[in-house]
Amino acid sequence: MTEAGLLAALPINEFVFFINKAVIAGLIIGSIYALGAVGVTLVFGILRFAHFAHGDMMTSGAFIALLLMLLAPGAGALVGLPTAFVLLPVAMLLTAGLAVVLDRWFYRPLRVANVRPVVIVMASVGVMLMMQGVIRLFAGTGTRQLYVGVKDIYRLPVGNANIVVTEPQLLLFGFTAVAIVALHLFLTRSRLGKAMRAVSDNADLARVSGISIEQVVRTTWIIAGALAAAGGTLLALDVTLKPDLSFNILLPIFAAAIVGGIGQPYGAVAGGLLVGFTETLAVFNWSILLRPLRPVLPEWIEIPNQLALVPTEYKIVVPFFILIAVLVWRPTGIFRGRLIK
Repeated sequence: MTEAGLLAALPINEFVFFINKAVIAGLIIGSIYALGAVGVTLVFGILRFAHFAHGDMMTSGAFIALLLMLLAPGAGALVGLPTAFVLLPVAMLLTAGLAVVLDRWFYRPLRVANVRPVVIVMASVGVMLMMQGVIRLFAGTGTRQLYVGVKDIYRLPVGNANIVVTEPQLLLFGFTAVAIVALHLFLTRSRLGKAMRAVSDNADLARVSGISIEQVVRTTWIIAGALAAAGGTLLALDVTLKPDLSFNILLPIFAAAIVGGIGQPYGAVAGGLLVGFTETLAVFNWSILLRPLRPVLPEWIEIPNQLALVPTEYKIVVPFFILIAVLVWRPTGIFRGRLIK
């Protein structure tokens, strides 16, 4: 390639790099945050407490998918998809059942006793620690792979570079889109979904209107548990499965739920994507996009090798910076959720 051709190709290469390392990476982590934040915001909207065990519920769902893989190792070969993804509906169902059991054993007695919400929050912290211990007791502390074999990689040529996405990432994007549409249709079209919205708006009025609060609570846990299993399993397919898989992203998930508007499912999706993209862009090396401008910049301007807004090791602070900025501008979040009291 001539020098002129190389210079012409460089901007395309940098653009493709930005797509791979910023856009696709942001969409991956944003989708995981969204799936987790929907469960968190539903529980808060209906039950009025922050469920700190939600991250470990996501991890439990991933380990349930692993157990199903060991019981039916050839299920994925029948349809040409990863076995964990084929068995995901079963894992979602079992994790939903686990969520209902946790509510029946630990949270419902506290609600019946009419304790203050902070007591239930502390109970959820205890459940979180208990679940972490049970996972380590039965699964150990090592890492495992949910994706068996070499990951399929899809390349879209752009110039002399490729936009790259793996099979687990495509499955994550597709599942998240389907889940969001299905949740929207459920909340807006079904009788039970409308009942959930009514309870979220005013539980006392919904009760005197004849709505079964227990049925709404049970449905809330089923949806939260199912989406938690999906988020944890799809994350483990893309990376590795370990006991603290989702515990490390619990705080960003809570930040996403609050930014979107606590109690608002659509806000949780928007907040998850906002937090995911901002977190990714904050640690992206922007100097790569500036290098093609070197020939037209004055000589005294030096482009550093590393130009990120936040060092990678401080990435965890980004969601909370967004949280503070959004709440200062709109205390109820983007979609006007509840004020946290």
